[in-house]
Amino acid sequence: MDFELNEEQRLFRQTLRDYAEKEIMPVAPEWERTGRYPAEIVESFKEFGLYGLNVPEEYGGLEADRVSYALAFEEIARAWLGAAGLFGPHSVACWIVSRNGTPEQKAYWLPRMATGEVRSGICLTEPGAGTDLQGIRTTAVRDGDHYVVSGSKTWITNARVAGMFPVLVKTGKADGGHEAMSVLLIDTSSPGFTVTKDLPKMGYKGPESCELVLDRVRVPVGNLLGGVEGCGLQQVLGGLEIGRINIAARAVGVAQAAYDAALGYSREREAFGRPISDFQAIQLKLADMATEIQAARLLTYWAASRSQAGGGRVDMEAGMAKMYASETAIKCSLESMRIHGGYGYSAEFVVERLYRDAPLMAIGEGTNDVQRLVIAKSLVSGKGRLGW
Repeated sequence: MDFELNEEQRLFRQTLRDYAEKEIMPVAPEWERTGRYPAEIVESFKEFGLYGLNVPEEYGGLEADRVSYALAFEEIARAWLGAAGLFGPHSVACWIVSRNGTPEQKAYWLPRMATGEVRSGICLTEPGAGTDLQGIRTTAVRDGDHYVVSGSKTWITNARVAGMFPVLVKTGKADGGHEAMSVLLIDTSSPGFTVTKDLPKMGYKGPESCELVLDRVRVPVGNLLGGVEGCGLQQVLGGLEIGRINIAARAVGVAQAAYDAALGYSREREAFGRPISDFQAIQLKLADMATEIQAARLLTYWAASRSQAGGGRVDMEAGMAKMYASETAIKCSLESMRIHGGYGYSAEFVVERLYRDAPLMAIGEGTNDVQRLVIAKSLVSGKGRLGW
């Protein structure tokens, strides 16, 4: 049992950490406050190859191991959660295409997705269907060699900059279950594909989150992911599982940033003639934060490692990591704010942003209550178990 990163992973982490501390941390407060789109960061991510994390090498991607995948999100989110969103949903889309696409689909899309020339995300959620994906109402009706797609999607990250989206649709009856669901790879320049508005958010500034409408969008039959109807729900659930590992890693990054800020402030802030880090009340908070962050980190790396080793589904492990890490991020951001006192409530200090960003991870890629159910079902069924 080895709890150490290998040399390649350490170098990868350090490279991203150095970049994030030098280029992202200094600009994040102002860009987040003003809503400035981080175009320069996007270009840097292209140079690092981060858009190709989940793209096989044969298509020009990094084909990163799962722990390195988690490391990338942890380090970038530690600097600014919004920056991690620039390639987070894209990496899930790459996974979905690379694992389920036909040879023609992979050859057409993946090389450009790997470089960031074509950016993506995932189009699942609708105004009336989030957790219950089988409740989506977007339909795709076969018309000769095309599908005609009609419906709407919401909370779509990177909607205004994406070139293609895997879109979950009903190719069967609108009230049908998983057997009626498919994924279509839809070019965003298609007539009838319209981004209608940006959604205002408490946090997670930087990447846009939008509503969009598909008004009789004609999509070639060749863009049916995998070439077979009725496989859509399983295709996206596999992608969401990998997405939960990146959400867990982002949460670890946010929690680490909250801890770093609290530790630094406690050493500098004085009360009654000495640093507040000398007081037991502060030390107890720091000890709890550090312990829970490290537990969240190990859970995340464990889930990533199990995914890499087994090659199959790791619903329980990814669910545990995502649930625990996101709750840790929420708790640590609040504890950091308390340690900062009144300054923690000021937008001039990073902890205020972390406190607004943290709750997203408890919602994204499946709410934490859903993760608890996933974990429990895995345990009850015998598919998952504790220990070795």
